[in-house]
Amino acid sequence: MNLREIEKIVGSLQSHLFRNANSFSVGMLKSHFKGAGLHFKEHQVYNPGDDVRFIDWKLSAKTNTTYIKTFEEERNVEIYVVVDITNTMLFGYNGVSKLQAALELLCLIYLLAEKSKDKVSAIICTDKILRLPLMSGQEGIILLVSQLEKMGVLESDGTVNLEKRYETEGNEKKKNSMLKDLIARRKEVVYLNDLSEVSDIELLNKLVYRKNLHCFVIQSPLEKNKKQPFSIFGQGKKKKSLVRIESDTNVNLAKGRYKYLSVDERYLEGFIREML
Repeated sequence: MNLREIEKIVGSLQSHLFRNANSFSVGMLKSHFKGAGLHFKEHQVYNPGDDVRFIDWKLSAKTNTTYIKTFEEERNVEIYVVVDITNTMLFGYNGVSKLQAALELLCLIYLLAEKSKDKVSAIICTDKILRLPLMSGQEGIILLVSQLEKMGVLESDGTVNLEKRYETEGNEKKKNSMLKDLIARRKEVVYLNDLSEVSDIELLNKLVYRKNLHCFVIQSPLEKNKKQPFSIFGQGKKKKSLVRIESDTNVNLAKGRYKYLSVDERYLEGFIREML
């Protein structure tokens, strides 16, 4: 993964997105103006030096004592990034697989969350579901990479293991249950997938209408421009036997609810544009 490129993009965004430490927004990665993202806590007697903007004039007039409203900050946003790793995610363009793009996007979210003081939990779906604890910044990226290496998803040099194959059919029900639970609990969910092996597309079409689900479809140039199902024959770095992977681009997706990113374009910047 190109972590330097990711950090460069985060740096270039700072001057635009983080001009004011108390006021910036990156879609669901957002903080509020002072007083706008706060919950009322209690009234207190006004003391010299307190912010006069928070004086409760009605209560003060009734009691002949000046009271101010006090607030407590909202809890930081918890963001759950679900990465579906399937065999078709191993294909891409010009040496960049769809899986690499998804993992780079996940690292980008970790770095942005550190800036906005939010927390990210990465959920990696293969034949099992790996759910990492809420973290942010480089700390979260280091844990993610180490776990992906243990799973054989990444090589020791950080590149995607193109030889590994994934069996995900028996995991669909558990993954859907997890998505429904997170969305029902109003957690912010970013779903990264190419949707090639999603069997219950009707359920996903219903869930994607919820505002806290951000579904990004990662595509190769072939998928982006071709409207019919197709098969790809690929060969890994170690030149083993050819592997056939089928991709169905003819699925019936809810119009206007999915966001598309292609590996032959600047997908990191594309993600930022979609979330602004």
